[in-house]
Amino acid sequence: MPDTNLPKGRREPGGHKPLEIEDIGSNPRPENTIGAMIERRLSRRAALRGLIGAAATATLADQLLASGGRALAAEASSSSLGFKELSHQLAERDAVPEGYEIQTVIRWGDPVLPDAPAFAPRSQSAAAQAAQFGYNNDYVDFFPLPRGSRNADHGLLAVNHEYADTQLMFPDMGEDETARLKSTPEQARIEMAAHGMSVVEIRRENGRWAPVKAARLNRRITAETPIRISGPAAGHDRLKTGADPSGRLALGTLNNCAGGNTPWGTVITCEENFNQYFGGAAAKSGAQAAMYKRYGIVEQASYSWPRHVDRFNLDKEPNEPNRFGWVVEFDPYDPQSQPVKRTALGRFKHEGCTHAVSADGRVVFYMGDDERFDYVYKFVTARPWNPQDSAANRDLLDDGTLYVARFHEDGRMEWLPLVHGQGPLTAANGFISQADVLIETRRAADLLKATPMDRPEDVQANPLNGHVYAMLTNNSRRKPEQVDRANPRPANKHGHIVEMIPPGAGTDKVDHAATEGRWEIFLVAGRPGVDPGASYHQGTSAEGWLSCPDNCTFDSKGRIWIATDGAQNTSEVADGLYAADTDGQGRALTRLFYQAPTGAEVCGPCFTPDDETVFLAIQHPGDDKGSSFANPSTRWPDFDPAMPPRPSIIAIVKRGGGKIGA
Repeated sequence: MPDTNLPKGRREPGGHKPLEIEDIGSNPRPENTIGAMIERRLSRRAALRGLIGAAATATLADQLLASGGRALAAEASSSSLGFKELSHQLAERDAVPEGYEIQTVIRWGDPVLPDAPAFAPRSQSAAAQAAQFGYNNDYVDFFPLPRGSRNADHGLLAVNHEYADTQLMFPDMGEDETARLKSTPEQARIEMAAHGMSVVEIRRENGRWAPVKAARLNRRITAETPIRISGPAAGHDRLKTGADPSGRLALGTLNNCAGGNTPWGTVITCEENFNQYFGGAAAKSGAQAAMYKRYGIVEQASYSWPRHVDRFNLDKEPNEPNRFGWVVEFDPYDPQSQPVKRTALGRFKHEGCTHAVSADGRVVFYMGDDERFDYVYKFVTARPWNPQDSAANRDLLDDGTLYVARFHEDGRMEWLPLVHGQGPLTAANGFISQADVLIETRRAADLLKATPMDRPEDVQANPLNGHVYAMLTNNSRRKPEQVDRANPRPANKHGHIVEMIPPGAGTDKVDHAATEGRWEIFLVAGRPGVDPGASYHQGTSAEGWLSCPDNCTFDSKGRIWIATDGAQNTSEVADGLYAADTDGQGRALTRLFYQAPTGAEVCGPCFTPDDETVFLAIQHPGDDKGSSFANPSTRWPDFDPAMPPRPSIIAIVKRGGGKIGA
């Protein structure tokens, strides 16, 4: 919900999405939150070690203690990163360090399918958009060609299209987000076609990346693509509709935010803020009103779709929302393969879903539920994956155990199984089967007393040290009574990063499937000396601090690359991509590598196998208050007066070649 205390023309951190229901904060009793846990833990560590001041973090304290009290070097030379750091900016154009260049790979409206017409933003049609690159690209992944290789010059880009900014897509729609309620039936169909995913074959030639024209592996997935439903909830009565009495075939995938991949080479795409597309009186008075409320579904949708398409009207199809909020898997190498909604991984606002292979060969998928006071999850497959038999892995995601995280202030953490019949997950509480637990994952996690988090987004394991990093974007609703001297901010508007440490981390026997582990704070975001509680490495420069961590990835050296969403709203600097070591003397010494154009969010950082290219998804450029199709705050990336701003995938490379960040 927009923060009414923001200055005019500013938006709430991460609140660029439609109207007021993207992050409605629907947990009814957020007790023992991660914010309170961090405060108590850091307070106790500060008392024990005599640490004072806003820069005293648990991780830094541990480093000082381990070194026998010898302070770590504060200079930037502590970092293994070799690029000249950018200066913060807020501008119409983006920026990279000296010696690097930005290449625009593909933009909204560019052709994907062979029959795609040229982009004509003033005369767009649903049929054209369904063949073109969609809007608001988020998750990005690179799948080398041929399959199974580590080719860094030729591959498939799999890209999510999260949502539509109507006021920037169509002429004469006005200057604010209520434009989404004005869409005509045809415009609503264009918006639906702009959602989903694109798979695009690309190649690097003479140092430049470009799509392969009319590539046979290209495909578009939209809000109307038939998608199979599998796993324990498939066929459940609450997934059945008039159009699908079987409850096993959904139409489309919505609000695909971040994602991931599998060891067997498939795409994992995640449905996040699906609630905003549904509306109707049943949101308050229907038989499922309590469940709708827990998922943030309200009477007034953010889009016009319920007026034009019956399945988005709760009064006509009350079960349709239950068919969204899932993880979707498909094979990017087979454009005819049918996507599958894997219900065993739970239903919530999935930001991403990334994997790590445990010591026994089982695959663990880490996930965040991107809402204030919601939870961190993981799914553990019932059996190991089989590298020699791809067919054996085809339905591996239909059988396993879903867990939710509980953090303890002494640094312990436990993973609580969401299994029907265990603890409170019984018929007495309305859970008749495992399908009910999965359809109402949030309520099940509430009953298990999981730890409410500050908007968990990307959760990824570092392949080198086995530690798992959870991006917690922000939570501006932290109450004053949760504040103490060790973390003196009444609202966590800048976010932080939690580091989870499974047994065996740092060895080749990491047990990601374990039900217990440890946790630490990697960094607390904000501007040091200005935002109370902001904590980084001592040597972080005046340009290296960040706000609102969202997505992350790791290069081959195990360094973390952090993309932000909301910095412009909290700090008057554009969102960007920051990098830091995760171990050694440069741990948590963040450095600014890329800064986006005004209004834009940086998403989906993804490296090629040789570390010589990093792909970024730049979504909603120009999405500033008062910005419109006719008068945008930027016309990035074309800067053509005939073109509106266009969400795009960019590639950042080193001039003359070489590894990024080396």
